[in-house]
Amino acid sequence: MVAVEPVLPEHVYDQAAITAAVGPLVASEPGRGALLRRLHASAGVDHRHLVLPLEEYAGLHSLGTTNAIFVREAAALAEEACRRALDSAGLAPQDVDHVFATSVTGVAAPSLDVLLAERLGLRGDVRRTPSFGLGCAGGAAGLARVHDHLLGRPDDVALLVSVELCSLTLQHGDDSTANMVASGLFGDGAAAVVVVGERHPLARGGGRAPATIVDTRSHLYPGTTDALGWEVRDTGFAIVLSAGLPDLLAAHLLADVKGLLADHDLTPGDVPTWVVHAGGPRVIDAVRDTLGLPEDAVRESRASLACAGNLSSSSVLDVLARTLAHDDAPPGSPAVLMAFGPGVACELVLLRMGGR
Repeated sequence: MVAVEPVLPEHVYDQAAITAAVGPLVASEPGRGALLRRLHASAGVDHRHLVLPLEEYAGLHSLGTTNAIFVREAAALAEEACRRALDSAGLAPQDVDHVFATSVTGVAAPSLDVLLAERLGLRGDVRRTPSFGLGCAGGAAGLARVHDHLLGRPDDVALLVSVELCSLTLQHGDDSTANMVASGLFGDGAAAVVVVGERHPLARGGGRAPATIVDTRSHLYPGTTDALGWEVRDTGFAIVLSAGLPDLLAAHLLADVKGLLADHDLTPGDVPTWVVHAGGPRVIDAVRDTLGLPEDAVRESRASLACAGNLSSSSVLDVLARTLAHDDAPPGSPAVLMAFGPGVACELVLLRMGGR
């Protein structure tokens, strides 16, 4: 892994301003409006970046309208993230052999990777993997699938790109607790990661490698398909969000993490660095408490949540970038990256810091 670059839209608002503008669109009944304000205030979010000016959300009422905006704006934001990541890696678009693109907040055909190929100037023979439906787990799952690809093609350059415009999924007039939570929690953003195979010059000392992917695991929790995801309506994507998600993590996560680490003769106590999807305060708390981590281990997750909200699949990549910028663990030490999405699915990635 030679570069990680998150990008946020230019329109940034503090949480109070978003609550004031969005609250009346979602919950007009006074009692529900009061609950919405409490949920927004307890979301752990200080600011969020939105793909549109805040005043324009009042006019969005149909899936057709919001998805057209998604296709236009997601391609532009993803392009910026990819260009930054390639520049950071010292590579050109023509060097990319494989693109894995993930999003769950809009659909496009031709898919996002095709739009990026044209905008970036990728080669005509670039391999492409578009993904929809991984949700918040998409950043971690994308790293895992890119790693799988490079095991078979160790000379290649892979580009993972995630873009999520969660604000476009706002459901007007839906004062369900799930929609009110989502309206206060999710933000917009993108991220791109450049990963090279083990025989590429950048993996053999020819450049900076801030982290190396060692191994991955995927876990589906049975009987949870109705706990997290979307209900697709004429008005757009309506959130399905169970309040029991932190309890699911508490029941399963420790065994999942121990299983991954045991294959490498490690235990959770041997891991100094944790890259945890900023799913919300209760999700971060559940990970911390289930794994017995100190609060300092999730500080970058809290910081990402506060500065940008939950960015869905881009969230864990934003946390990863923050961690790489601030982590002081010894080079070669292990790190565990994790994210959770519809399924319910848990995606785990074991890293070595410092590229060793």
